[in-house]
Amino acid sequence: MATSGLEQLCSAKEVVVSTGSGGVGKTTVAASVAATAAAQLDAKVLVLTVDPAKRLASALGVQEFGNVETQVERAAFEQAGVDPAGELWVAMLDTKQSWDDLVRQHAPDAATRDAILANPLYQNITGRFVQSHDYVAMERLYEIHASGRYDLVVVDTPPTRNAVDFLDAPDRMADFFSSPLLRWLITPYRSRLVNLASKPFYTVADRILGTQFLEDIAEFFILFQTMYDGFVERARAVTTLLGGPQTTFLVVSTLEVAPAREAEFFLDLLAGRRYHVGALVLNRVLPEFLLDRSATAVARRLTHDAADLSEVFRSPLGVGDDEPLESVLGQVGQSYLDYQVVARREAEQRAELSSTPDLCLTVPALEGDIHSLGGLLDLGGRLWT
Repeated sequence: MATSGLEQLCSAKEVVVSTGSGGVGKTTVAASVAATAAAQLDAKVLVLTVDPAKRLASALGVQEFGNVETQVERAAFEQAGVDPAGELWVAMLDTKQSWDDLVRQHAPDAATRDAILANPLYQNITGRFVQSHDYVAMERLYEIHASGRYDLVVVDTPPTRNAVDFLDAPDRMADFFSSPLLRWLITPYRSRLVNLASKPFYTVADRILGTQFLEDIAEFFILFQTMYDGFVERARAVTTLLGGPQTTFLVVSTLEVAPAREAEFFLDLLAGRRYHVGALVLNRVLPEFLLDRSATAVARRLTHDAADLSEVFRSPLGVGDDEPLESVLGQVGQSYLDYQVVARREAEQRAELSSTPDLCLTVPALEGDIHSLGGLLDLGGRLWT
């Protein structure tokens, strides 16, 4: 049975994952859904952004926030004219802090924990290591959900193609730590023996990189392998969470060609993985009145009969004979017809894209960006029911 709106969807789910290509309003939609859920539902709501772009703080009117969840003050809602039924919290992933917390949690003992944190490569590698941002983002989502601190978590992901990395990161990390390449790299340093097959490689590598550098790498991965079981267990748990009944995805797009293709790609990918797609949100959509037949007839008259109509309207409008009323009327009619061509194309694209999700919601093109909680709540109201 299809849900009747985002209100029912957010009431029924515990995790809402907002995805989409860059520049389509994905972050704004995630923030507006979370803010509206906090305002309308008796729930504690967290919006977690894992997109490195720092746009969420300004949209929510919060000066600064990071890995530790920060509450949006009730006064901010009241200033926007809303008495919230619940609470809104925000957090943005701090990759380094999250990795440190992950090591402290998964390390088998204090000695291994301290050795990893003190490893000379750790500070640099954790920022770039095997899509570490994507992996630790999934860990952070799982940790927050498992804590039970929030009734609803809304996740703002990186742009679509990176969101695929976000979904695949747990399995990739587990595969990496069990890969033959990694075992081949660290075995000589674990055993202190270099066999005849690998000796030429290590001789060249030592000459280029230095023995100490290779030993530091080997030590780092040897220490990390002690946490392998924890990684695999959490990877399975995260995959279960994403595919479970408590999680849904919002795919955000515009109806421009490139973003629409990205949306179609991601809808197919989510369907292939049997993830629940709760809604497709189409942003900056042209108004439906552009498809109205009566309005089309008026636009055509303005275009084709501009000369006759200009004589009719000159006197009521107070327009002189030397003013280009005929040209203005013709341009108004033609502009309407030009926009109508785009609106028809959008209607066709919307019909093609809306077959998969339970809901297909549209947001009209708004003047300017949203930079306030009031603006987010207004947008959320358009999507809510």
